[in-house]
Amino acid sequence: MPTLWYRDRSSRSTHVALTARALGADRIIFTTEDEHVENSIKKVVESWGGNFEFVVEKHWKRYIKEFKKRGIIVHLTMYGANINEIMPEIRELSKDKDILVIVGAEKVPREVYELADYNVSVGNQPHSEVAALAIFLDRLFEGKIDDTKRVKSATHIHGDENEELVDENDIEALIAQFGGGN
Repeated sequence: MPTLWYRDRSSRSTHVALTARALGADRIIFTTEDEHVENSIKKVVESWGGNFEFVVEKHWKRYIKEFKKRGIIVHLTMYGANINEIMPEIRELSKDKDILVIVGAEKVPREVYELADYNVSVGNQPHSEVAALAIFLDRLFEGKIDDTKRVKSATHIHGDENEELVDENDIEALIAQFGGGN
């Protein structure tokens, strides 16, 4: 399972964490405390299952150097190797090694580019880190997410012909539970 390192504290932080969890990462690491994101993730894991963790690691250079001893470092950036060309190699290595995926916002320190085993681009045009992460994880897992470890995940029951699964009140209650809505 890949681990996600996220270097930004912004309104996108929760979206990055939820995307990482939904698409197969096992944890997200921030460089600073963020109670809002941590609490949101705990609520999602509690409601939907799984073992996704929120971790704070203040010494990012040391952590990356230690991680390199057992795994590979992938930095998602607009200035990297094309994902379609490099993904087969990364996917093959991921069979035997852990992956640390680094996603940052603007002004990523030069050391991140230097420490990364792979600087990978999902496109050479401006895009969000959420989009880059989603594309990378989807390609890494070839569209196959193992939801068996998340016992509360939504599944379709073969033979169920009821198309009305939830009503508007259920959706509004769910959104409110996670701090959204009006």
